Amino acid sequence: MATPATPVTVDLLDPELLRDPFHGYSRLRERSPMAQVVHGDRGSALWIVTRHADVRLVLSDRRFVNNPRNVPGMELEDARTEIFRTMGIDEEYAPYLLRSVLDVDGDDHLRLRRLVSRTFTARRVATLLPRVREITGRLLDRLPDRASPQDGVVDLLEHFAYPLPITVICELVGIPEEDREQWLRWSSALMRSHETGNFTAAIRGIVEHIEELVARRRAEPADDLLTALIGVHDEDGSVLSEFELVTMVLTIVLAGHETTAHLIGNGMVALLTHRDQLELLRAGTTVLLPRAVHELMRWCGPVQAARFRYAAEDVEIGGRRLRKGSPVMASLVSANFDPRRFADPHRLDITRQPDGRQETHLGFGHGLHYCLGAALARQEAEVAFTGLLGRYPDLSLAVPPENLDRIPMPGAWRLAALPVRLTPTA
Repeated sequence: MATPATPVTVDLLDPELLRDPFHGYSRLRERSPMAQVVHGDRGSALWIVTRHADVRLVLSDRRFVNNPRNVPGMELEDARTEIFRTMGIDEEYAPYLLRSVLDVDGDDHLRLRRLVSRTFTARRVATLLPRVREITGRLLDRLPDRASPQDGVVDLLEHFAYPLPITVICELVGIPEEDREQWLRWSSALMRSHETGNFTAAIRGIVEHIEELVARRRAEPADDLLTALIGVHDEDGSVLSEFELVTMVLTIVLAGHETTAHLIGNGMVALLTHRDQLELLRAGTTVLLPRAVHELMRWCGPVQAARFRYAAEDVEIGGRRLRKGSPVMASLVSANFDPRRFADPHRLDITRQPDGRQETHLGFGHGLHYCLGAALARQEAEVAFTGLLGRYPDLSLAVPPENLDRIPMPGAWRLAALPVRLTPTA
């Protein structure tokens, strides 16, 4: 297959692309199935894959690896390493973000994934449902007290969408209740990666805190995932190293609440700005809710790009021959709006999913690195939407949707705040 002489290019930091990635990446996808990433007027080695079928291939084909050191016969550096250097992140702490279960391949990946997979099985998640409902109810009770006495506005992200999933995941892992506010602050700093000083302090704080918790749990075991992981490490350090233990906890807690919090936030904005879909959901909540969560994850999911992959050999994809060692980014947002896979993709349609159990979107990824916590995230979102719509039927945005403050981050669709009114204004 011939390789086009002049590739289509894209600047991931283009302000217009950050403002509206849904139409921006759709235009890019229709121009080319592959595009070369540039920074201003400088080219890069990174390629972005835009079409649904090709994105699925990159995410599931073993010819693409997450760890560049697994490209045979090549000494490659992770493409993120230079970014971290530019941000001034201490080299002592960067590996905790570069060598997690999300970044390893083959036997190492399966070994680490098996250690926590039983925590996130459908059966285990089902047993958490009563507790998720209890936490949701408590947070809903407190929302009126969080509203501003001047205008009745409350930040739904800060006071509901974040506390719900971080409480659930922290209880699962074993993060004490008194430490969870600090985890939220650290998480917020990591999501604002342009604030490099805060980013570095946050990752350092997280690592040191987990090390303290490990020492505490060794002295006082509990019925939580952290104690179980410590047991695995202490019985056989070759199965789980101390570094892997710390990194696993960091990854599970951060991944276990960030995506869900912003799925809830983005999903509520979508429903409140599409009244026909909101009323449809109200009329058939039990049947439509699983489908609605899938559609919201497709239409406004918070994760818009997968972690970099590297071609372990020469691969033909999207009409271009990728050379061995080439870094590739799979664009989830582009794939999820691909008309080759979804009819009228820019239309929000909560009835789109024919079977709530069968996933057609790529919001949670695909293949071996499919999100471990997807079932828990879907459950929390379903409970959250049911609770919010039932308890506050007059819930509305406090600002026009175009005025909502979003974090300008490539590959992510995250709100900085979600101001709402629980009841109609007087």
